[in-house]
Amino acid sequence: MIEKSAPVLPGTDLWDHWPIIDRQGRTVKFSGGPLVIALTAPVMPDPEARHAVARLRLMQKRQEGWLDLGHLLPDDLNPGSREWAGTAVLEEDGKTLSLYYTSAGVRGEAVPTFLQRMLLIRGTLRLSEAGAGVNDWTTPEELFVPDDRLYRSDMTGGGAVGTIKAFRDPFPVIHPETGEEFILFSASKPGSPSDWNGLIGVARREGGVCTFLPPLVDADRLNNELERPHMVRHGGRFYLFWSTQAKVFAAGGPRGPNGLYGVVSDNLLGPWRLLNGTGLVVGNPEDAPFQAYSWLVLDDLSVWSFADLVGLATPARDPAEARSAFAGSPAPVLQIALDGDSSSIVA
Repeated sequence: MIEKSAPVLPGTDLWDHWPIIDRQGRTVKFSGGPLVIALTAPVMPDPEARHAVARLRLMQKRQEGWLDLGHLLPDDLNPGSREWAGTAVLEEDGKTLSLYYTSAGVRGEAVPTFLQRMLLIRGTLRLSEAGAGVNDWTTPEELFVPDDRLYRSDMTGGGAVGTIKAFRDPFPVIHPETGEEFILFSASKPGSPSDWNGLIGVARREGGVCTFLPPLVDADRLNNELERPHMVRHGGRFYLFWSTQAKVFAAGGPRGPNGLYGVVSDNLLGPWRLLNGTGLVVGNPEDAPFQAYSWLVLDDLSVWSFADLVGLATPARDPAEARSAFAGSPAPVLQIALDGDSSSIVA
């Protein structure tokens, strides 16, 4: 059971976070500890309001605690009104950082909108005894635009949390045999009669040009959000993971807990088999269904997440109760084992 602890950054909420990786998906080792990018926002009366002002922050996970290195991107660089999740890759030269991330909304808008664009931007990583920083950022490059054939372009949905549609969370993967680059992302199915039409999308990127491929996972009529998809290669197989919440499963159908889900294949593009027969890899317990979210499996099979609404057995009745329960800090790290089509939590 997760317990609410002191915030990593007083006065700041922190949720989705991920280490800088290399092109093979391995966490890059830095002196002092991994460099980590996190979504952050000032503490506000309603923790859900954080999504409308989120910024990417650079931090270092040191043995003695977290070191804050400030906002990752300059204030005037992102074309949107806030910055959402993605992936950071350190190139082979050891200094070029390629940031794949989600830009949400439009810069300067008075009311937050739900436009989501996946961007690629590169900067120069500079290390020092005091920590690290990134500068000399390039102009953001839009990776691709939804085509309304495979991936939906209207992202409004109902406008409430859990109802908006997805075109976000880019995660690059290099095919170990061919060297091809593929980008995974969270998406929604166009033309579906159902409000629950989440997908895990994929595009091939060659020579800077991206081409959409059919989705890897189709949850049409079952689930609205398959968030932060990512892939780990282990034992010669490809393991595809994502996070979702109980509240975004379709009414009257199969429903799982807030948790980490996954599938496995012998090939990068599938076909896929559900891990453990159900797809569930890690789930919150029934008596603490909201205690953690946004799980990320690293190459060493450690699992990161953030402490969400800690200690609540039922949904928060109002923003004040949510604020009291919201931890907004990294959750304890888990360790899993993978064996063919099965996974287990290592005690």
